[in-house]
Amino acid sequence: MLVYTVGTFDLLHVGHLDLLEYCKTLGDKFVVGVASDEVVASYKRNVPVVPLNQRMTMLKALRCVDDVLSYDKLDYVPACKDLDVDIFVIGEDWGDNAHNIAVEKYLKSKGKKIIQVRYNPQTSSTKIKQNVVDQSHKGKYIANAIV
Repeated sequence: MLVYTVGTFDLLHVGHLDLLEYCKTLGDKFVVGVASDEVVASYKRNVPVVPLNQRMTMLKALRCVDDVLSYDKLDYVPACKDLDVDIFVIGEDWGDNAHNIAVEKYLKSKGKKIIQVRYNPQTSSTKIKQNVVDQSHKGKYIANAIV
């Protein structure tokens, strides 16, 4: 069984790891789709901090991930067809946008599964970014520091 999930995966964190490790338990092969900066800009206020090629490299290094693909259009059906996805894992904020409805319709017509998961409440890329901003305003980071 092939499992597929999609996301931005900016600032890789424990919530991402929980999701990815769970997805791996659902099948024999696990593939991650990573949104390009242009795709992210179409639905989020801020583009990723980490460039696409680096986000993909980090995901590929994880032992729970078998393959990583990028996508340049907010359309999940082509990848689901090409990969012959058995299980598509989505997050709790999935929603009813046209591209989401299209892939749900396609997968259901093929008898495939969609599993919706809750996010780890401890962290998110957005929370991490906000924490950095808050800390920098409090003077906890040294200006021009090399990390």
